[in-house]
Amino acid sequence: MPNVLVVGSGGREHALGWKLSQSTKVDKVYYAPGNGGTENNIEISVNEIDKLAKFASENKCFTIVGPEAPLVEGIVDEFTKKGLRIFGPTKNSAQLESSKIWAKDFLKRHDITTPSFEVFDDAEKAKQYAKSVNHSLVVKADGLAAGKGVIICDDTDSALAAIDKMLVEKAFGSAGSKIVLEEKIDGEEASFIALSDGTMAIPMATSQDHKRIFDNDKGLNTGGMGAYSPAPIIDESIAEQIQKDIINKTITSMAQEGNPFKGFLYAGIMIKDDKLYVLEFNVRMGDPECQPIMMRMNSDLYEYLDACVDTDLAKLEPISWKNQSAVCVVLSSKGYPESYPKNEEMLGLDSQQSGTFVFHAGTKNEDGKILTNGGRVLGVTALGDTLQSSISNAYSMVDKISWPNKYYRTDIGKKGLIH
Repeated sequence: MPNVLVVGSGGREHALGWKLSQSTKVDKVYYAPGNGGTENNIEISVNEIDKLAKFASENKCFTIVGPEAPLVEGIVDEFTKKGLRIFGPTKNSAQLESSKIWAKDFLKRHDITTPSFEVFDDAEKAKQYAKSVNHSLVVKADGLAAGKGVIICDDTDSALAAIDKMLVEKAFGSAGSKIVLEEKIDGEEASFIALSDGTMAIPMATSQDHKRIFDNDKGLNTGGMGAYSPAPIIDESIAEQIQKDIINKTITSMAQEGNPFKGFLYAGIMIKDDKLYVLEFNVRMGDPECQPIMMRMNSDLYEYLDACVDTDLAKLEPISWKNQSAVCVVLSSKGYPESYPKNEEMLGLDSQQSGTFVFHAGTKNEDGKILTNGGRVLGVTALGDTLQSSISNAYSMVDKISWPNKYYRTDIGKKGLIH
C-alpha cells in the first residue's frame, strides 16, 4: 500500500490528509511541512521541490499538493519526470491561477462568460480607463497574492487608490506589475470545485466561501474566513449549467490547447439574474471550502485522486455525499490579513464534540503546547442535519477554544439560510 505525502501546512492540507488517512488503500500520511495539529510532519517547505521528490521516492509516496505556489513552480512536472505519482496540474495548466490575465484571455478565447475587463501596466492609462467607465470596478493583481490581490471598488476614487496601491506603491510586488480592471458584477458568489483527470471532470459538493474579514462581507479580502456546504444558491439546474458550460468546456479547451488539466479545478462564480460569470479560477482545492467538503464526503478520496493520475476517472461512480450540511468557521489572529501577533497558547482544543473536527492551519506544537503561528489559525468544522444546526454546532465548539487575540466572523453560513 502506498504512503501519501500532503504538501502544505494549512487547514486545507490537514483536511485532505485527515480524509486520506481514512482510506483502506493508504498506509501512512505524511505532511510537508504540516502544522501543530498534523502528525508525521516532515521539515521540508513547499517550495523545496527536489527534497520533496527525494522524500516521496524513498518513502513510496503518492503526493497531493495543497497550495498553489508549488504547482505554479512546476512541482508536478518535476515529479512526473522522475516517475513519481502526484495529483495536481502541470506548470502550464496552473496558468489558470498563476496569471489572471492568462485566465481572462483563455475565458474570452473559448467564449466562457466572464465580466468585461481591460489589462494595464501603466498607472496613468489605468486611471484614465477607470474614470471613463460608468460601472464599478474590481482591481486585480495579475499574479499570486495569497488571496489578497483583489480589491473590490465601489466608486472611482477607490479604484484610483487600488491602481496606485498595485502599480505605484507595488504593494503586491511583481504579482501586481500588471493588473486587470474588471467590471464589478453585483450578484451572489459561489465556489464550484471539480476533480479532473485531463479528459473529464466530476463535481465535488457545492460550497460558499466568506472572503471578507468582517461580518456582512465588510473589510479587506482574506484567504477565506469560513465556508459551508452544500450551497443552496447552486441548485441542481445551476450546478448542471456550471458543469456543462464552465467546467467541461474548460477541461476540453485546455486539452485542445495541449495543456490537459489534471487536479482540482475551482471556479469562483458570480450568479446574477440566472447568468453565470467566471470571476477566477484556482487550480487547487479551496481553503476553507475543503474542510466542510471533506467532512461531507462518503467516498474514498484516494481512489479518485489515484484514478485522475491515470486519466481513468470514467471507471468510478459519482462521489457519494452525506445528506448533512457542514460549516467551517475560521479562527484567526486579530489583525489578519495585515499584521498580527504569533506564539499565543491556545486552550480548549481537547474539548471533543461529536460530528465536529478542528482542522489546524497557522499553528505549531512547542513542547506539547499548541501555539498560534499564522493569520488563519484554525478551521472549526461541524456537521449538522440542517445548515442551522451545523452552524450552531460549529459555533458551540468555537466558544470552547481561546487565546488572547482570537478573532472570527459570527455570520458564517447565514447567507445560506436566506435560501
